[in-house]
Amino acid sequence: MQKTNIIFLGNTKYSKIGVEIVNSTFPLSAIVTIPDSPVAKWGTEKNIPVITAEKFDQGIINTLSNLNPDFLIVEDYGLILPKEVLELPKYAPLNVHQSLLPKYRGPSPVPTTILSGDSLSGVTIIKMTDEVDAGDILAQSEYKLADNETTDSLLTVLNTLGGKLIVEVIKQYLTGSEKLTPQGENKASYTKKLHKEDGYFNINNPPSPEELDRKIRAYFPWPGVWTKWEKKIVKFLPGNKIQMEGKKAVSLKDFLNGYPNFPKIKLEGTN
Repeated sequence: MQKTNIIFLGNTKYSKIGVEIVNSTFPLSAIVTIPDSPVAKWGTEKNIPVITAEKFDQGIINTLSNLNPDFLIVEDYGLILPKEVLELPKYAPLNVHQSLLPKYRGPSPVPTTILSGDSLSGVTIIKMTDEVDAGDILAQSEYKLADNETTDSLLTVLNTLGGKLIVEVIKQYLTGSEKLTPQGENKASYTKKLHKEDGYFNINNPPSPEELDRKIRAYFPWPGVWTKWEKKIVKFLPGNKIQMEGKKAVSLKDFLNGYPNFPKIKLEGTN
């Protein structure tokens, strides 16, 4: 395989999926991540140079420039890349985005997919521009959601698909066979950044069972779905489980047996 200088940027356990897949075919020149991330630990174990930073200052930019990258790969990174960084690679700055763009641009495509009740999702590889998630499409792969899909499980699947797909895109660039397709701006939709408060609902006015089920799966593992009862936080988890503050998660039936005064609430799939 042709020698390439590839810098991978990612911070999460889902980024780690992609970094392992890419490195198995194209050994990485460096990893950019935040301190103590799963990706930082993995890179150190594999003796790959790890650059830790929580923002792009001129020192970081100079360090990346000196590496003369052929590609930048961005997967579950979370920081906006300055234009100066996007212009560094010889071939392209590439992004793994967990939706079928131009649908669901922005920071939370996977939770939005589940909240919307979509049955189909997928992953898109784009050539990055200084407009978020608006770059030309290089490849896409579809995925049919399972009925019990959570954000955690869907991110795991899509980052696995994305890692494999971006390897193929790199091969296309190296052989001059890459094809770029502009996104249809008139079809673009956008997602919002999630906050802890998004998972809250009033126990005395709960969502419908279907809506609550979607929220529980979409907001797992974060921000979680929760309410307050008798000055305590009660969390709702996938698999029809509930967790009282300071206690272990139990089934809805066992929870109601232990707290008979808790407002009656119906979860999807329960009688």
